[in-house]
Amino acid sequence: MKIIAPKEIFEGENRVALTPQSATLLQKLGYDCSVQSGAGLAARFSDQDYKDAGVKVVKSVVTLIKEADIIIKVRAPTDAEVKKFSKGQILISFIWPAQNPHLIESLKSRGVSCLAMDMVPRISRAQKMDALSSQANIAGYTSVIYAAERLD
Repeated sequence: MKIIAPKEIFEGENRVALTPQSATLLQKLGYDCSVQSGAGLAARFSDQDYKDAGVKVVKSVVTLIKEADIIIKVRAPTDAEVKKFSKGQILISFIWPAQNPHLIESLKSRGVSCLAMDMVPRISRAQKMDALSSQANIAGYTSVIYAAERLD
């Protein structure tokens, strides 16, 4: 199975859904991983970092998505992105399904299955997949650093 990570297009989004380290772990499980060229730059991962981790770097997002079995993103896809998806693909992303019924219908009409990371329960059994807690943890650390900087 091929997992791909396109570049996030939401303005100001610096995160990337696939890091070189996570790609290495996925490859050990038998997945092929690809990223769109420049996908990790805002998160300080170069295309060479991905290549060094054995990840295929693809310039064209259309080509990248055509190759995908699983598409991973941080932000929910735009309508333009959804139009590039095809039947049988799986999307893993923050989706906010209750707030985005149009998106859910668009994915359904294209035959795309979806795992909404924001719907993973915040319980101990699901802790490894709980993206919301990890993001809150990072925000907490960042706020402490900013507060300490202000004390100078």
